[in-house]
Amino acid sequence: MNADQDAALMGRLRERAPMGFLVLGRVGMDLTPKPAGTPIAEAVDMGVSMGGSSANIAAGLVKLGAPASLVTCVSDDAVGWYCLGQLDHYGIDRSHLRKVKGEERTSLAVVETRMEDHQSVIYRNNAADFQMNTADIEAIDFAKYGALITTGTVFAAEPSRSAAFLALDKARAAGLPVIFDIDYRPYSWPSPEIAKDVLTRAGALSDMIVGNDEEFGFMVGDYDKGFEAARDLATQAPRIIIYKKGPDGAVTFANGAEITTGIYPVTALKPTGAGDSFMAGLLASICAGTPLETAVLRGSACASIVVAKPGCAPAMPTPTELEEFLSTHPGPTTP
Repeated sequence: MNADQDAALMGRLRERAPMGFLVLGRVGMDLTPKPAGTPIAEAVDMGVSMGGSSANIAAGLVKLGAPASLVTCVSDDAVGWYCLGQLDHYGIDRSHLRKVKGEERTSLAVVETRMEDHQSVIYRNNAADFQMNTADIEAIDFAKYGALITTGTVFAAEPSRSAAFLALDKARAAGLPVIFDIDYRPYSWPSPEIAKDVLTRAGALSDMIVGNDEEFGFMVGDYDKGFEAARDLATQAPRIIIYKKGPDGAVTFANGAEITTGIYPVTALKPTGAGDSFMAGLLASICAGTPLETAVLRGSACASIVVAKPGCAPAMPTPTELEEFLSTHPGPTTP
């Protein structure tokens, strides 16, 4: 790996940060039984909030002071309209969002706020966000943005898959760093074989890849070889690889080195939202000029903050909340 090229990638992220992030992927509605700890089967009251991994990342970025624009489709119905209102509420630009009329529906998730026997039930049959097409991408002036973020889910079906690959090509041509969250969701894909091929292609076009052990292992066809896969990807091209290990922290491959970092232990209310918040905290910190290792730790702190609160987008921290957490928490752990 060429350390100078890795440093150049960090420099590009910081230089282009004021232009904002272009985020590909879904926005949805989350329903959560109240009070916290209530199983879905026993619910008599529900809280409602914005969901969807890409929308959550965008919300986290904006709350931390980094502009973000979401590229997706929503159904032209009450659930889709709710999502539009939530994007406006968080200050996420939606000028590249399209409403679709027909039988497609915006994703809906019913998610418990508890760790033991946690249930997340996601309704994504005939998902509206998979209707994002190449015309949606052609309409974007990529030169106006600082970086492109995509999650693996956008590649799971057509026409979204072709649109996403076109976005990667256009971003690279415009000099935008491409950040790829593998985010493998088996239920979204027609087969594991197709997912492996497509996600591997997307990774090859990316400057930064973030994933966990299973996701990296999946990309090489062996769940037991996730670490080796992540390390190998880091040597194939000048890119940054962040290999997440859950409670055991993360390993970052960059600048010809392996940086191992811990986590900030908290009493978690739920397991959801951690990856989205990690990504937002990581990227916002890099763009603010924070060294990479510190940025990874700040992303980990954001993840801990979110799992300790109900909801995902509502739980994303502001800069003040993040600094207060870091100043009062005894962590991070020693990996």
